[in-house]
Amino acid sequence: MAKNWVIGFPRIGEQRELKKALEAYWAGELSFGDVEKTAKILKKRHWQYQKDNEIEYISCNDFSLYDNMLDMSVTLGAIPKRFKDIDDENELYFSMARGNKNATAMSMTKWLNTNYHYIVPELSKSDRYSLNIKKIKEEYLEAKESGIRAKINLIGVVSYIAFSKAVDFEDRFEAFDRILPIYEELVSEIAKFDDEVVVQFDEPLFVKDITSKELSLLKIAYDRLSSVSTNVKIAVVTYFERSNEATKVLVNTNIWAIGLDFIYGEKNIESLDDIANSDKVLIAGVIDGRNVWVSDIEKRVELLKIISKKIEKDRIIVSTSCSLLHVPFTLKYEEKLDNEIKSWISFAVEKLAELKVATNLFFRGEKTLSGSDKELLSANKRALHFRAVSKRIHNESVKNRVNSIEKIDREQPFEERIKVQKKILSLPVLPTTTIGSFPQTPELRKLRRDFKNKNISKDEYEKGIKEYIDDCVAFQEECGLDVLVHGEPERNDMVEYFGEMLEGFAFSQNGWVQSYGSRCVKPPLLYGDVSRTKAMTVEWITYAQSKTDKPMKGMLTGPVTILNWSFVRDDQPKDVTARQIALSIADEIDDLQKEGIKIVQVDEAAFKEGYPLRNENRAYYEKWAVESFKISTSVAKDKTQIHTHMCYSDFNDIIETIEAMDADVITIETSRSGNRLLKVFKRVGYKKEIGPGVYDIHSPRIPSVDEIKEQITKLLEVLPKEQLWINPDCGLKTRKWEEVKPSLRNMVQAVKSFR
Repeated sequence: MAKNWVIGFPRIGEQRELKKALEAYWAGELSFGDVEKTAKILKKRHWQYQKDNEIEYISCNDFSLYDNMLDMSVTLGAIPKRFKDIDDENELYFSMARGNKNATAMSMTKWLNTNYHYIVPELSKSDRYSLNIKKIKEEYLEAKESGIRAKINLIGVVSYIAFSKAVDFEDRFEAFDRILPIYEELVSEIAKFDDEVVVQFDEPLFVKDITSKELSLLKIAYDRLSSVSTNVKIAVVTYFERSNEATKVLVNTNIWAIGLDFIYGEKNIESLDDIANSDKVLIAGVIDGRNVWVSDIEKRVELLKIISKKIEKDRIIVSTSCSLLHVPFTLKYEEKLDNEIKSWISFAVEKLAELKVATNLFFRGEKTLSGSDKELLSANKRALHFRAVSKRIHNESVKNRVNSIEKIDREQPFEERIKVQKKILSLPVLPTTTIGSFPQTPELRKLRRDFKNKNISKDEYEKGIKEYIDDCVAFQEECGLDVLVHGEPERNDMVEYFGEMLEGFAFSQNGWVQSYGSRCVKPPLLYGDVSRTKAMTVEWITYAQSKTDKPMKGMLTGPVTILNWSFVRDDQPKDVTARQIALSIADEIDDLQKEGIKIVQVDEAAFKEGYPLRNENRAYYEKWAVESFKISTSVAKDKTQIHTHMCYSDFNDIIETIEAMDADVITIETSRSGNRLLKVFKRVGYKKEIGPGVYDIHSPRIPSVDEIKEQITKLLEVLPKEQLWINPDCGLKTRKWEEVKPSLRNMVQAVKSFR
């Protein structure tokens, strides 16, 4: 069999079977045994897809019921104190992820610069770590029963600790000497599984700017882990960027293989001499695992040939650049996607075929390819050619408008604008609002689906949407919120909705990607020049405003987030595409303010995740990202208050960039971190207004009035009341009304006690 490797595979299921099973289980409609049955079916199917495509190194333990970092915490016995009284292992697992009536969930944050969220491990001095190998062993045996001698995927010890948070000590790496022995015990137990076992340790920390201490710990870790057992072959893989410093260290350990990303880490080519002068096998990531455009197979093979000039072919394994978790599952169900655009796209299953052909072409040559491989290679060449010359991609008027951009600043500085806004809005101290979306009920989804499938008329659809808005506004009025939203009933997704209104975007039916737990998103396919041909939100926002005397926020998604949460064309620089989107958002803001909307929120939930992993690339990203946001908001009059929202972020290193965006109000997710993030804003003397989230919407828990009062007290310890807004930490679309209503009532009640 050809020598190739898949770093990881999507687990949610090609039709989101795992999502549906989990949510039914959480709702009490399925037993955990039913969830396990679904999981086993999916794992077996996913392994078979890879086996059918002649993949040699297929993973187990890349599957998870929620998150691999959470799985690793359970494996190590890294259980936070507040959950240790839970005896049932399933209740424990999901309580750590989602919280329960007695304990808040563990924090979530983005996995490097992706839209995938992981559960952040919590490390404490009082932790007593102990190995729990049950899941790993069961999955290995399941794979073996399916005829797969699987490699075992694990989060590497240095990255696990680096991506954790220390609860009661300063340096999280103080836990290294306590956790590494558990990893050694883990490798020792894995050694008993078979006469030879391959273990993949993911160490993505080392694609970032790293310290000499971290490199030292990497050396210690893999010197020790590679000496545990001679029948365990250890591969250490990195992805999303270059990891040259780590490679220099790893070649001097006794591990078996090193995995490098040559798509997003082009400078990894500089490490070939280090690997060539060692005995290490190179796992060469040349099939893009992060974006959906078809690979240029011949170009990838040319890259492999360049690599093979330094490293012998028999020491090269052809691989995906990262886990395929970050792309949709398969094109098999895409019946409505335009055939021309579809020919340019490759999802996870299709990437397996690309990997197979690239492997065979590299190792055996074109003459020895099978008929099916030749057919796929031929189709690949045709798709690349027609995409390059397609007139659907290029719009000269859009290009000309971008090239003629001059104004990116608002008319007056914040200090002058805020005076005008406060006079017009006349809001009370600690104004209350929400982030935008309200529960997406089954009835609402059915209404949109029926309209999309032409099962109901436009009048029936609009009547249903207006009834939802009426109910949403009425509840907010009754609840006592100060600034209202329309609830976004017309929107399936905060990016897809706008993409459907803009030229240059296409959409899949089933292109779902896991964001966290059971939550999936369906990123648009941004294939061409972007322009707005009609208003996108004005009708619904102005209707909602007509139902209340309180300010109604216009709700838009910002250009950087639309870009970062789309599969973006790879044939022009991202900054050009971002500016095209920004102009479309600017046109929408102008229309909203002309219709009397006084507050417009331009969400930049994904601003931070777009940051380059290396500081050497930061300045370029910050420049075009800030400029794009400012282009979109520069049209706003002084009296129009611009809000923005940012998701899970550590703002320490980007606070000056946030200031430069010049939004009047920023709302941020802080409920799982107390006032720690807010202290950053105080330290730099941030003058604009801030709405830190006072309760966690990612958990079904209903926060009490006292809990929220405690949160507000923490906020007031850091910033003056005149600067603060009070709100949940994110949109409410994933929650149920029976969770949302009491939570918001408690929030308003808590605020009233301070007023």
